[in-house]
Amino acid sequence: MTTWAAGRLTTPRLPARAGARGCAAVLACALAFLCLDGGRPARSDSLQAGVPYGLAARVAPSAYLRMPHGAGGKMPALLSQTGAFKDARNLIPADGLIPYDLIVAFWSDGAQKTRWVAIPTGKIQVGPGAWKFPKGTVFVKTFELPTDTGDPTAKRRLETRLLVLDDRGGVYGVVYKWRADHSDADLLPAGLTEEVPVKAASGTVHDQPWYYPSRQDCLKCHNARAGGVLGVKTRQMNHPFRYPSGVTDNELRSWNHLGLLSPALNEEDIAAFDKLAAAGDAARSLEDRARSYLDANCSHCHQPGGTVANFDARYDTPLDRQGLIDGAVLIDQGIDRPRIIAPHDIWRSIAFMRVNTTADIRMPPLARNTIDAGGVELLREWITSMPGRAVLAPPSLSPAGGTFAAPIEVTLAEPEPGADVRYTLDGSIPGTSDLKYDKPIKLTGPTVLRARAYKEGFTRSIVAEEVYIVGQ
Repeated sequence: MTTWAAGRLTTPRLPARAGARGCAAVLACALAFLCLDGGRPARSDSLQAGVPYGLAARVAPSAYLRMPHGAGGKMPALLSQTGAFKDARNLIPADGLIPYDLIVAFWSDGAQKTRWVAIPTGKIQVGPGAWKFPKGTVFVKTFELPTDTGDPTAKRRLETRLLVLDDRGGVYGVVYKWRADHSDADLLPAGLTEEVPVKAASGTVHDQPWYYPSRQDCLKCHNARAGGVLGVKTRQMNHPFRYPSGVTDNELRSWNHLGLLSPALNEEDIAAFDKLAAAGDAARSLEDRARSYLDANCSHCHQPGGTVANFDARYDTPLDRQGLIDGAVLIDQGIDRPRIIAPHDIWRSIAFMRVNTTADIRMPPLARNTIDAGGVELLREWITSMPGRAVLAPPSLSPAGGTFAAPIEVTLAEPEPGADVRYTLDGSIPGTSDLKYDKPIKLTGPTVLRARAYKEGFTRSIVAEEVYIVGQ
């Protein structure tokens, strides 16, 4: 039985005392009665003996389902032809597909995801980090986008993605776009962007762009250094999941019971294994929750041997070795004294900046068209909770830069009372000896206006900048 836990040794729990066997027997009888009566016993993460498993027995599906063994094979034109569903319209999976969920999901523009996996005969090689799945394993994920803020039942079914572990030890992905009547989903030959109408709480309707990734896009995240398969690993699966049987069970415990894992786990050790922290889990620290968010959204690229960057986003790398806090950046984005995470300073934290934008510098850069407001707030709380000097926010400039036919007046505003705002009109960095803002600035020609706030006892703000083309 294994004794690892996300890269660290764990101390196995001591067996129950012999005198407790009578109590265990009584508990087992009570559980059996509840199950026969159609009820479901309450349970916790303690993984107590006698608690029913979420999955009673393994049904091994055919390897690859009806998908080709490699990316060069002929792909089924319809989702219903892939072997993933016996009733595609109603999303009823084929026999042997296992439903699962993750503690912290990758942000996908607010879409809700339903996941299954078809694991053929064979075992999953588990350990710290990425798991290794048998060839012919197929992951199935359906995306549905909420379309009415005031009605949680209003959703648009968009796509189902299949990720196949091929016969060469790699992976390939395909995307099926759902028809409006849900009769089936069609194979997409290339990437596609679609505008989806979404109703806001105010009643107004706006179009939200949705990107259907190409097969090449799939491999940018599902890369070899990340193990091909994302998410399904010990620290993401160590949590309760409600199975179609009505039983809620720890996913690791259920999969272990089916004999899927090698080496097999000792059930008594599972509770001690590392697990990510959901953003709303108040029982876990801000640090744990923020690092878990970065693990789920960034670590497939940001790890040793990955993208050109100086930090490791994996949760199982100790914080003091991740290169996050006060970590040097490769691209400063025009910010003075930037860091990956600047303690107590969201303005100089480049990781925060890139998560909090939809511009070209956004992270993750692929298939993200909206900002994860919850994730941004979590990172904000974590960064500002760190020790450090108070930091001034950059001044706001109104109106924003642009082209204007006639002269305009620009107003600068700084939220910190008593702050001294300095500005320049030639694109240079404002210092304490530059022009002091005390009234609207009149612009009559092309101008690069930069402003910065200063106040004793505070770290100066970063520079705010707008470009105005006036009278051209």
